Amino acid sequence: MATYSIRIIGDPVLKQRTADITDIDDRLVNLADEMFDVMYQAPGIGLAAPQIGVQKRIFVYEYADQPGVLINPVIEESDGEWVYNEGCLSIPNLYFEIARPRHVLVKGLDLDGNEVSFEADELQARLFQHELDHLDGTLMTEHLTEDQAKAAKRHLLDLRLNGVKKKAPTVILGMDGTELD
Repeated sequence: MATYSIRIIGDPVLKQRTADITDIDDRLVNLADEMFDVMYQAPGIGLAAPQIGVQKRIFVYEYADQPGVLINPVIEESDGEWVYNEGCLSIPNLYFEIARPRHVLVKGLDLDGNEVSFEADELQARLFQHELDHLDGTLMTEHLTEDQAKAAKRHLLDLRLNGVKKKAPTVILGMDGTELD
């Protein structure tokens, strides 16, 4: 059973840049295990440490049935553009059409301290960019168009007034701020 819970938009920890990891030890391995537990329980495909209140540059993910951990990740290259409905465990039940680079080259460390790199495209590229944003204190709401931002504020205010509920209806906002089916 995970001892951490997911922090929700409005929590100041989500807006802070994380610290680089200098020591990969058993505590960090245990943290990664706990993060996987929280991510799978949510359920999600990625989780960054700040989303559970830990200010370290690490995220976990699962893509194509392959779990992974990236420590101190950086995007070395990016190109293209891909618009996709993006969601976030820290912003429940709200998805946005967001344009991000289609291809990225990401480098970082694994839990053994080995340097790893991934050439990723589309969903995997978006996953890496989204989680790396969390490590920099950036939420996906900062990538919204003006119309989306207005609609998101209305929706988030409604969630706050009525309490964040896992059973709340899912809303997808297009680039123009209108709800999509």
